[in-house]
Amino acid sequence: MHTQGLEYHEDDYLQLSGLQHFIFCRRQWALIHIEGQWADNILTVSGNLMHSRAHSEATTEKRKNIVITRGMALSSRTLGISGRCDVLEFHQDSGGIPIFGWEGTWIPFPVEYKNGEPKADNCDAAQLCAQAMCLEEMLCCSIREGALFYGKNKRRLLVHFSDALRSEVKNALAEMHALFSRGYTPRVKPSRICNSCSLQELCLPVIMKKRSVAAYLGESM
Repeated sequence: MHTQGLEYHEDDYLQLSGLQHFIFCRRQWALIHIEGQWADNILTVSGNLMHSRAHSEATTEKRKNIVITRGMALSSRTLGISGRCDVLEFHQDSGGIPIFGWEGTWIPFPVEYKNGEPKADNCDAAQLCAQAMCLEEMLCCSIREGALFYGKNKRRLLVHFSDALRSEVKNALAEMHALFSRGYTPRVKPSRICNSCSLQELCLPVIMKKRSVAAYLGESM
């Protein structure tokens, strides 16, 4: 449970990756993380392959003035989330922090891999910012920016962790915890983004305006 409005118990941590689902579509997040529904499409399969490659390479390596680690576990008691960072770079800088096994001081720089292309909303940037906020809590440091690597154009997009983005992350996570504790799945709000959602056939946006997917599937069995 959330204790004294300050910290969450580990048993109540939500998946950090769910933040991207939540900002993309609150109902999609609830179907996956509350009702336990899931379905793949070509976009999710390609994305999973990209993430598995990012995590399967050497755990830690050094390239010039950058130390690179993959699949680092992240968590935050104040945000109540846990997950992993695709790639975490440590850039050597006099204003950074010491890291075990390497001389000098370093600034953490998280990198998240995405299969498609940059999106119109902040769902990807918010996920990356949440990773940085976890790292700040874990490493007692300040992280100003990170990057999103998009597979479609093979380029990095620099993300600045502004106060506005940090507030969006905190507010979204607070709403996620509230919905999760209630076990509540928001009603469907059909839009053009439904066409690219792997859960479209489970969500059934045309008819599932008042009924949960779990109830519908139970009645159909």
